[in-house]
Amino acid sequence: MTRVRWFFLFFLLCGASLLVGARQMEWSQLLSSSEDAWLTLTASRLPRLAALVLTGVGLSVCGVILQHIVRNKFVEPATSGGLDAAKLGILVSLTVAPAAGTAGKMAFALAFCFAASLLYVALIRRIRFKNTILVPVIGLVYGGVLSAVAEFYAYRNNILQSMQGWLLGDFSRIVQGNYEIIYLILPIVALTYLYAQRFTVLGMGEGMATSLGLNYAATVALGLMLVAVTVAATVITVGAIPFVGLAIPNLVALRHGDNLGRTLPIVALCGASLLLACDIAGRLLIYPFEVPIGLTAGGVGGVLFLILIIRGRR
Repeated sequence: MTRVRWFFLFFLLCGASLLVGARQMEWSQLLSSSEDAWLTLTASRLPRLAALVLTGVGLSVCGVILQHIVRNKFVEPATSGGLDAAKLGILVSLTVAPAAGTAGKMAFALAFCFAASLLYVALIRRIRFKNTILVPVIGLVYGGVLSAVAEFYAYRNNILQSMQGWLLGDFSRIVQGNYEIIYLILPIVALTYLYAQRFTVLGMGEGMATSLGLNYAATVALGLMLVAVTVAATVITVGAIPFVGLAIPNLVALRHGDNLGRTLPIVALCGASLLLACDIAGRLLIYPFEVPIGLTAGGVGGVLFLILIIRGRR
């Protein structure tokens, strides 16, 4: 599918996202300057659309960065412990700094996600698995341990119910005034594109990257920080959404290769389109109620993850 077709599909999904919802809204109402229609559009539908697009772009770009750092196609925040670490950071912020606002909670989530990602990368580099499938398996086990620690911490501090809000991605609570922190993804994507060639070289391995004059440690640290900021912003705003960063980069790489300077815009566009499609499906499956996007995106991504693993074993 050419870029033109992807752009056409993306804008089609954007239009459908603005019109689909529990409250019926048509373009004719907007053209007639209906106050109710415009309020619904500006206070709910447009913020939700912006959050969907930025989350899809951010998570897919995160997957690309992690896959080049670890040199494994099956790695993304959900299979490296990043999402679970961010949730643990938010829970710790609720007890250590209960008066902290959204920025404070994000700072905790960012710190925990960055530290967990550093530990995961160090673990993978130390063990040096010969079987590439073991790398995400270790990441899933690592994430399971972090998730268990988070649940135990929440149980001990009687905030288990608060934890549920970040266990499953959900865009239904996105309204004007409580989602704007997601715009931090815009400079993250810009920096990723700026350093696209360096991340591409990073995927060749430490020896090759160093011989080409790249500061390997600094580039890895930068990549992990970009991932941590994106994951923290998305978990704070909409919750945890798994497998988007795994499925999209792999599907794009199969067709367009691994040169990030060329493929990164396609990855971002496809990630946003996938999340828009999953959100629209979730709003229509049990209309007028809504299936959280963590279920729809996780289901689609999980199936693609299994397919990629089976192909990898062959």
